[in-house]
Amino acid sequence: MLRISDINYSVEGRPLFEEASATIPDGHKVGLVGANGAGKTTLFRLIKNDLTLDAGEIDLPRRARIGGVSQEVPSSDVSLLDTVLAADTERAALMAESETATDSTRIAEIQTRLADIDAWSAEARASSILRGLGFEQEDLARPCSDYSGGWRMRVALAGVLFSQPDLLLLDEPTNYLDLEGALWLESYLTKYPYTVIIISHDRGLLNRAVGSILHLENRQLHFYQGPYDQFVKQRAAKRAQASAMAKKQEARRAHLQSFVDRFRAKATKAKQAQSRLKMIERMDMITAPEDAAKRVFKFPQPDELSPPIIHIEGGSTGYGDTVVLRKMNLRIDQDDRIALLGKNGQGKSTLSKLLSDRLPLIDGKITRSSKLRIGYFAQHQVDELHLEETPLQHLQRERPDVLPPKLRAQLAGFGLMAEQADTEVGRLSGGQKARLSLLLATLDAPHLLILDEPTNHLDIESREALVEALTAYSGAVVLVSHDMHLLSLVADRLWLVSGGTVKPYEDDLDAYRSFLLTQDKPAKADKKAAPKPKRPSRDKILELRAEVRKCEERVAKIEEMRDKLSAKMADPAMYEDDKKDDLEVWNRKFAEIEEGLMRAEELWMEAQEKLDLAENG
Repeated sequence: MLRISDINYSVEGRPLFEEASATIPDGHKVGLVGANGAGKTTLFRLIKNDLTLDAGEIDLPRRARIGGVSQEVPSSDVSLLDTVLAADTERAALMAESETATDSTRIAEIQTRLADIDAWSAEARASSILRGLGFEQEDLARPCSDYSGGWRMRVALAGVLFSQPDLLLLDEPTNYLDLEGALWLESYLTKYPYTVIIISHDRGLLNRAVGSILHLENRQLHFYQGPYDQFVKQRAAKRAQASAMAKKQEARRAHLQSFVDRFRAKATKAKQAQSRLKMIERMDMITAPEDAAKRVFKFPQPDELSPPIIHIEGGSTGYGDTVVLRKMNLRIDQDDRIALLGKNGQGKSTLSKLLSDRLPLIDGKITRSSKLRIGYFAQHQVDELHLEETPLQHLQRERPDVLPPKLRAQLAGFGLMAEQADTEVGRLSGGQKARLSLLLATLDAPHLLILDEPTNHLDIESREALVEALTAYSGAVVLVSHDMHLLSLVADRLWLVSGGTVKPYEDDLDAYRSFLLTQDKPAKADKKAAPKPKRPSRDKILELRAEVRKCEERVAKIEEMRDKLSAKMADPAMYEDDKKDDLEVWNRKFAEIEEGLMRAEELWMEAQEKLDLAENG
């Protein structure tokens, strides 16, 4: 159990925590959320004892191991697999000692402990994690120095997952993963046997991979049972209650002040006026909660072009003489919202560069509208901003003839207000830099907007604002993102980049997610060299179909129970003082239902796999 008790901590005189407390039970998967700059990463550093508290205590069980990805794996000649294996320091030390130990008793102790920690399956487990994070089997023997910083971050993540600490702290781990890697991580974390706290702005991950939310707000910590969407409902109810209480208290204070103002000068009423003045001073005023400032995006609207705006026939593209994508037959109209699916390295960025006219066609034919304007956003553009210049100066370079007030208005339309407009880019947050890059990408009112991981460094409110802006935008959108929530709300067409080509993906995102999570499972069943089984009988297939239906009904019934309980817990009345004991009971009930739902879904998936194997085997 992690116990945070009345902690205080300040940075350069600015308090981040004031008497903040929270308790995280063992084995819980918790999402740590809060506004950018609130102190989430600082809390991780305090838990790891990298920083010293001003006051209070953070308690963990004795000998509890804490793990997190603090920095990327350094460039070295050590292979990916050996780097991950070395992350389990106990296993590495025991394996090294087993090579030199001569005392028979010690040798027995070493072998017993190696068996206890399942040391002999370590390579298989490490390989599985690396493959889940996007590496191919042939990559595992290559040195870390062969890979860029983003890929070495994946190796660092693989190492901490492999070492299985008792408390796993993950700070925005999906920022350097693609959609496939992010979905694999979600699935891995749901089965992780120990406690996990994850900082994330990925709403899908916070709904599927965690069962509790720890909210950092106003220098306090608040623990909520349930995934992110449930937290939003509970918090909205508490805020409504606080707002109502604040209004009542303000009315009471105004009434008392009115008496003081009228009768303070009258001798006969002076004593009563003084008494009411003291009552006002003693009142512990409740501050009415204010909605978070809207993190707006306002994309300029393009003029309308005749369809199609881009048409590719039998197209091939790549770099130099190396063809990456071939046999492409694609069409984009101005009202299209297209998400690119496919693992890293399959060619999503290559396709984006072709569409944005940054790569030529090697073979085939591409037709673009003559007046077509294209906006292109990728993470490397954020890194290429001029750090010593302000956002206003960036716009002035692009629009030298436009007056500063109009440029400031454009910056404000992307959430960069007066203070940020005059701040050097090097001092802006990652989210503010991303906003500036998005503004620069859309400055010419493009007919086609290509966005490669636009939500990295954006908080949840900003991501929702981006969804609204893309919905209102009248141009075409081509989107690459690991954020399933964003893709599900924006994209209405899916293209799969795989096997050296690009084809429409006719199913939906949920089907793609299920495909990614189950595609490797049949391979695991092939470990034993058993004879090929006979094709199941018709009766057996009917029996399996009935089992799948039964599992579906069970999941639907549990989901209905969860939805009813969610609605009950969203009732503001549940949070009144006299209902606290009832609320604890319902929180426990909700956690039990969530656990039951997870198990029911696993049984459903297993039943479906058996049926698929029977029908297709």
